Amino acid sequence: MDAEDEPLAEWYARRARRRRAPGTRDAITLAPGPRRGAHLFRDAPRLVVEWDGFAWQPVAVAESYAEAYPLIVRPDEAAGPATVFPQADTPVPLLRKGTGRHRKPDR
Repeated sequence: MDAEDEPLAEWYARRARRRRAPGTRDAITLAPGPRRGAHLFRDAPRLVVEWDGFAWQPVAVAESYAEAYPLIVRPDEAAGPATVFPQADTPVPLLRKGTGRHRKPDR
């Protein structure tokens, strides 16, 4: 093995940290045209999908974003069964907590 080669165990550990965790859910807008931001079609039906480690699998169809939200966000076991937080790795940007720098102030 060359001095520049990375050991396989280190490479695998680095790769495993980058991969999406199985069980991650997303809501895909079922609106006509290309896939766009979820905020553009709040009342459009959503296909809720879950990552199984290899491919996205369909879970349910929701009538709107409001109905899809509880299917994506699940209880945080450490904080207690009544506490609900978005998954940290969820691909749905509206569920992630942002800095708010790009948002307009409430009026």
